[in-house]
Amino acid sequence: MAVTSAPRVEVAHAPPRSRGVGDRGFRYAMIAPAVVVILLIGLFPLVYTLIVSAQNITMMEEDTSFHGLMHYRALLADTRFWQAVLHTLLFLVIALPAQLVLGLLLALLFLERMPGKQVFVALLVLPVVTSPIIAGALWRLLFDNRFGPINQILSWLVGGEVTILWTVNPGFVYPAILIAEIWQWTPFMFLLLLAALASVDQSLTEAAKLDGAGFWTTFFRVTLPIIKPVVWIALLIRGLDLFRLFDVVWGLTQGGPGTMTETVSIYAYVLAFKQFETSYAAALAVVIIVLLSAAVMWALRRVEIAR
Repeated sequence: MAVTSAPRVEVAHAPPRSRGVGDRGFRYAMIAPAVVVILLIGLFPLVYTLIVSAQNITMMEEDTSFHGLMHYRALLADTRFWQAVLHTLLFLVIALPAQLVLGLLLALLFLERMPGKQVFVALLVLPVVTSPIIAGALWRLLFDNRFGPINQILSWLVGGEVTILWTVNPGFVYPAILIAEIWQWTPFMFLLLLAALASVDQSLTEAAKLDGAGFWTTFFRVTLPIIKPVVWIALLIRGLDLFRLFDVVWGLTQGGPGTMTETVSIYAYVLAFKQFETSYAAALAVVIIVLLSAAVMWALRRVEIAR
């Protein structure tokens, strides 16, 4: 007996409905206010600064005519500007590695269970929540020769009177600023690195220990490659903050003695709000923005490589 198969019924699928122009226009209309606000907040000040840098606005005159790259050429020959760049880089290359190493050591210490861990972490975070200008003024009081406790403690230790003028003596002014900067921002590195270390899979480190690897070998061969993207992000954030260092230095020395500790940000402040060289200060601000943008792009590329 022959078995006949049932005839196949083909179902015609309706073509997918394309979204209309009205739907797309509605989406654009919903995000348009946010885009406008972002442009006004971020792009407009940059464009305005660029325009002002090509003019010649000072305290004495307001010449809004086009002067081209006059102020940028003047910056190239400005010895005080290059000294400020050198001071800024000096703070950066000393404070940034110190904050990274100290923050990493603290993170490794607090990674293990210990009594009162939450209390100690809360106390360590206190410098970060302090305003940098307040931190600078605080350390200025601590370093004060007459009333500050630091010279008194040193006098007790050496058994004689110590009269170090920390914020005036050229030999001690840089250590004073670096101590204040490292004190305030090492806990920031500590928090980021502690969170990164806590997220590392412990089975990997335990497997390395079973294979005979020591603590530092396990850290450099297993743990550090895993947290490397976080390390780069932490270095990027702190590096940008150190390049525009202003508050702590201003609270301690105001760029003194003379211009010995004057950073790029302090020099820009002096030009704009003390000497009222508005266009020249705008040119300096544009140069800083370009340098920081280049540093950010390089650091982000390093983060991609680390992944």
